Amino acid sequence: MAGTASDGLPSILLALALLLPSATAGAEQAASLYVSPAGNDAWSGSLAAPNTTKSDGPFATLTRARDEMRQRKAAGVLAGPVTVYLREGVYSLPETFKLDGHDSGTAEMPVTYRAYQAEKVVLTGGRPVREFTPYQGKILKADVNAQGLKGVNFRQLFYNGRRQPLARYPNFDHENPYGGGWAYADGKPVPMYQEIPGEDKHSLQYKETDARAWASPEEGEVFVFPRYNWWNNIVRIKSVDRASRKITLAGDCSYPIRPTDRYYVQGMFEDLDAPGEWYLDQSAGQLYFWPPDDLDPAQVTAYAAAPRTILELTGTSHVTFRGFTFECCSGTAIVLKDTSDCLIAACTIRGVGDYGGSGVSVSGGTNNGVVGNDIYDVGRDAVSIGGGDRTTLTPAGNYADNNYLHHVGVYYKQGVGVSLRGCGNRASHNLIHDGPRWGIGFSGNNLVIQYNHIRHVNLETADTGAVYTGGRDWLGSRGTVIRYNYFHDILGYGQENGRWISPHYAWGVYLDDNTGGVDVIGNIVARCVRGLIHLHNGRDNLIENNIFIDGKLQQMECNGWTENSRPWRDHLPTMIEGYESVKDQPAWKSMRNMDTHPTEAILPDGKIMSGNRYFRNIVYYRDPEAQYTRFRNFSFDHNECDYNLVWHFGRPILTGQYLPGKELSENLAPNGDFEQGALGKMPEHWRWQIFPKPEAKAELVDDTATGRHSLRIAAAFNKEKPRDNYPIVVGDDLELPLGHGYRLKARMKATQPGAGAKLMMQSYVANAYFWASTPSDVKLGTEWQDVEFTFKTPAPGEPGHHEKMKTFRVRIDFPDETGDLLIDDVRLTETEVLDEWQSWQALGMDRHSVIADPLFVDAENGDYRLQPNSPALKLGFKPIPVDKIGPYEDELRASWPIVEAEGAREKPLVSE
Repeated sequence: MAGTASDGLPSILLALALLLPSATAGAEQAASLYVSPAGNDAWSGSLAAPNTTKSDGPFATLTRARDEMRQRKAAGVLAGPVTVYLREGVYSLPETFKLDGHDSGTAEMPVTYRAYQAEKVVLTGGRPVREFTPYQGKILKADVNAQGLKGVNFRQLFYNGRRQPLARYPNFDHENPYGGGWAYADGKPVPMYQEIPGEDKHSLQYKETDARAWASPEEGEVFVFPRYNWWNNIVRIKSVDRASRKITLAGDCSYPIRPTDRYYVQGMFEDLDAPGEWYLDQSAGQLYFWPPDDLDPAQVTAYAAAPRTILELTGTSHVTFRGFTFECCSGTAIVLKDTSDCLIAACTIRGVGDYGGSGVSVSGGTNNGVVGNDIYDVGRDAVSIGGGDRTTLTPAGNYADNNYLHHVGVYYKQGVGVSLRGCGNRASHNLIHDGPRWGIGFSGNNLVIQYNHIRHVNLETADTGAVYTGGRDWLGSRGTVIRYNYFHDILGYGQENGRWISPHYAWGVYLDDNTGGVDVIGNIVARCVRGLIHLHNGRDNLIENNIFIDGKLQQMECNGWTENSRPWRDHLPTMIEGYESVKDQPAWKSMRNMDTHPTEAILPDGKIMSGNRYFRNIVYYRDPEAQYTRFRNFSFDHNECDYNLVWHFGRPILTGQYLPGKELSENLAPNGDFEQGALGKMPEHWRWQIFPKPEAKAELVDDTATGRHSLRIAAAFNKEKPRDNYPIVVGDDLELPLGHGYRLKARMKATQPGAGAKLMMQSYVANAYFWASTPSDVKLGTEWQDVEFTFKTPAPGEPGHHEKMKTFRVRIDFPDETGDLLIDDVRLTETEVLDEWQSWQALGMDRHSVIADPLFVDAENGDYRLQPNSPALKLGFKPIPVDKIGPYEDELRASWPIVEAEGAREKPLVSE
């Protein structure tokens, strides 16, 4: 059999022997093949090293070993597990190494490719570029056509194991890699969420100081974060108009490029002006390169990333790749498509991927694993896991476990440590840090995210979290469990008051856009600037037994939609489509609260968010100004929060809720009954704040039923104006004490059912501050209805306060495009105010919760285990198995102990 040939057995005799019946046929018998840089594809591949006569030995290529196994399998002589051993060395693959169903093993006869006796084996897609000669200054050039790269338009170059930047403007800033090295689009800043009619997605206005004299701008491309700073685009340049300072792109970005959006331009010869930069003149076949060191040109060797993929398995089963280093390819290094029981284990994957290229991609199939790998310096995601059937909830069972994933998203700034999709897949025991966006992004059902350690992510984007999902189809990510993870120092990067800063606008757990049915259990979430968990119109989620530490602004945030909210209107069709695609599926009938159709989700008060439960959590925070909660458009009757332990170090528990007690004043609203003034005119003590167009009207009219006056505001929406485009009427300024409670009431109706209006108290000084009471939205019918809001004027030190805050005014908005709004009996009265915790409890929240020190073992040093006498245990809190969080020692680990790479913890972001 293979592996038993004598040292000098000619390969032809061995091949004949393999075709003869074996005396041990039917018995399990392992086979081993060997591949070595010192091998020969004409040999048998049965020896680990060449024999003394150099007549037999290992193969030279993986392809030959694969083909040998196919021949043996076809001949029926494989009777046991098969292992292909690769000897130490660098294997430069001219093309993708592919396996398919012909190369499968079985559960009893698996196939394994692995490094021989822990030798260092590198599989690379890099094509060497040598023979550099001096060109100009420290810039060298090489003829790539003469080195096998003719016609290859490679976009990545490696030198000494590191990516080298394409020639670019501005230059890469090694001292400030995230906050430096940017140009900023010119123009007057525009509010991020303000729509601009006619805005295109392919124009960039540059500043005069950023003008460049490019001879062939169409060779270049723009790397830009458009509008929202959620992710970036890399788009080829079509043309440059120097007179108007406008770059026109050859394709659209995800969003319009707006003033102050950051960008750089790359790929032009004129910008090759810094160490490490390079430029490829493809038409002439010349590579220009400024090496970052001072070696003699003859000693310089760079590597061009030529093939997109190094390893591809399609329809394969029971195959393992173990213990290799994969590096230098332009796309996804390892692709598993519709495979089953395949494993990528104990490998190092680095320096791979472009905007669409990841470390490992698993799509379809079942029970495939990415285990124990070190993956870093990746263009997109370190690991992408999909598979399973969401319609029938059939699980795939694919998983990413015990990996060390860092410095991802080199080109695609929504690149993550693990992208988890599909149904019944898992990400567990991974250590993830230093990425531009989330640590784990997930979308699907019945997913499991457990025992992961995620830190220092969201280094380049805003509105983000350690883990993130959305639910715009009503189904996402129901049935998913997030448990026993440690998320901390989740940063975020973005603009505040005209400056780019970090930390900024990031949470720990982010359940976005109507996410439903997710269990968040037993996690430790610490030090996130915006909050530790955010439910954005979430529904049916369970938040239980977590430890929340030191949210900067608040600890828990819930922002709901109403039936009039644009996101609800925009996404309702996709929610209906999603719900109806599975409503009759048996598996979905047991999913939590899936008996509610999206069209039935609107609550009696017009809010949407419901079914969330926030129980038995420990909330521990030091910042005196931080809030416990921040809720907006949240129904207290349809969500629950109780049995929590809250500790703010003896300071007040701020919830943003101010319930009024008894009234302490007469009506403070000026001419609130509108009896002062002439019919057909603006009532006395009231005036326009926004007069959107000449035909706008606000006038006193008679109520024929009561004989009383009321204020009528006619719709006058001005589509020609981007803002300040609908009627706003305000009362006279009032001097109100700060920190006091108030009740604002009015009778309101409209001439058309379903009309929208706003009633609020406002205070502002132009170019200094703006404050308005919330909530303020009103939905009206054609009959009179009572509208009431309560609020508190912000005291010094409280959110919203400004030193210039002296006066307030009652404000009425009518943003509808048609119809009339009628208002009467406006009343503003001062009231007693319960403190925020009392108000919170009066709303039904945290009635059995406790304010007390949880008695951690050593919170100052990050030990959040509980002492035996912790009061949290009496509330039913269960200790979190912290010793199981993160990677673990195992034979399928690429390295142990893990030596963590330098990153954001060691080099903080620099604000600009």
